Amino acid sequence: MKPIEMRFAKDFDKSFVVFRETGKYFPCPWHYHPEYELVLVTKSTGRRMVGDNIGYFDEGDLVFMGPKLPHVWVNDPQFINGKTDSTADAIVIHFVEDFLGESFLQIPEMENFKNFLSRSLNGMVILGKAKESITALLIEMPTKNGLQRLASLFTIFDILASTNEYKLLASPGYIQSSQYKSSDRFSKINQYIMQNFYQDIALPEIASVANMAVTTFCNFFKEHYRQTFIEYLNTVRIGHACKLLAEKDQKIVEIAYECGYNNLANFNRQFKKMKLMSPSDYRKTLDL
Repeated sequence: MKPIEMRFAKDFDKSFVVFRETGKYFPCPWHYHPEYELVLVTKSTGRRMVGDNIGYFDEGDLVFMGPKLPHVWVNDPQFINGKTDSTADAIVIHFVEDFLGESFLQIPEMENFKNFLSRSLNGMVILGKAKESITALLIEMPTKNGLQRLASLFTIFDILASTNEYKLLASPGYIQSSQYKSSDRFSKINQYIMQNFYQDIALPEIASVANMAVTTFCNFFKEHYRQTFIEYLNTVRIGHACKLLAEKDQKIVEIAYECGYNNLANFNRQFKKMKLMSPSDYRKTLDL
């Protein structure tokens, strides 16, 4: 199932979009778009899929997503079948990177927020006090106009730029490798992994990419990525497998080999460990 590219209309007198999505259930299909998106669910329950991540939402769920990341919110059956008097309601913000001009993100004051945006390519669920503060701002934004609305958005940007209260959703393997191009050490490591994850990558090989000794690299990787290199490599491979399960009709054994697993049993074991379901069950969940 390939996601649908969607384009949303923008008012000529507004630089970004704030709207309420209200109805018996959320109608959007599995889709992506060029805008960044912030979604606050104020009513209803169900499951959401962001990239290869399948999670559950209820009232108060707050998610931020980068551009071109496939996603969908699917309400529980009682909403879709009209068996509840409750409605589905969400407040949504859409904006493009240059909505205030091409140089907007290049000014020094935006450096931290620019770094946050780069992490949002995976999508993230916002938690804790950051979630509480942003929720209060979002609830009032649909009724605001002009500078008040823009000021609220900038306050949200400030909160996001300084918080670590979030959990990434889509795995690295699901995100296109072109999004990792850069000159820093992290990006060199990421880019090499993305270009070679389908084959064996020995520790000396990846350590040389970072210009480090093996022991130094292992310590560096564990400190900055919060997992070992092998654990991260499996995350990338399983993320890519999810993408193939969603978009192609290949046999599962073919997908396993294409993702760098020479043993189907190992692939099934790693997949179930990360996604809490088998590859075949994951494919069934995509029948949205």
